[in-house]
Amino acid sequence: MTTSATQADAPAYQPTDAELANADELGRQLVRFMRLITRAKSQVAKHGPDGIERAAYALLFCLVQDGPQRTSKLAESLHSDISTISRQSSSLVQHGLVERTADPEDGRACLLAVTDEGMRVFEENRRQRNHWLARVVADWPEEDRATLNALFDRLNTGIEDTAPYLVEGAAAQQTNQKQGDNV
Repeated sequence: MTTSATQADAPAYQPTDAELANADELGRQLVRFMRLITRAKSQVAKHGPDGIERAAYALLFCLVQDGPQRTSKLAESLHSDISTISRQSSSLVQHGLVERTADPEDGRACLLAVTDEGMRVFEENRRQRNHWLARVVADWPEEDRATLNALFDRLNTGIEDTAPYLVEGAAAQQTNQKQGDNV
C-alpha cells in the first residue's frame, strides 16, 4: 500500500463530471457511514463486557487476524502512536487476553500474541457484532447482502491500493494559503 502521494504520483486519469458527481455521493455516504459507526460505538459502553477499553479491541483484532507482532508493527498497522499501543497492550496483558513472548528473530524484542482467553473474548465480541449487523440487513434479499460484501471488499481493496492525492488546483490553493500565512 502506498502511504503518501503527491501530484507527481497521481495517474493521468481525468474523471468525467458524472464520475466526479458519483464520487461526491460516495464520499457523502462514506462520511455518513463513519458517523453512524461512531454513534453505534458510543452507544455501547466505553468499556467492553470484559472491562477492556473498546479501542484496545482493534489491537486484539489485528493480533487475531495477522498473528503475533511487535508493538511497532501494530502501531503502524493501526496508524497510532507506539505509546498508545503500549498502553492498550498492557491492559490486554493485564486482563490475560494477550501475552508477551520473545521475538525468535531478535531475542531483545518481544512479540504480542493472543491468548486462549483473548481468542474467546474476540469471538464473543465478533458474535455480538455479527448479530447486530445481521439485524441491520435482515430485510435485505440474500443477493443484496452478498453484493454489499463483494462491493465493500472491492472498495476497501481500492482504498488500500490507491493513495489519496491532491488535485493540482487544490494543491496550488493550499500552497498559496500557506505562503499568505507566512507573509
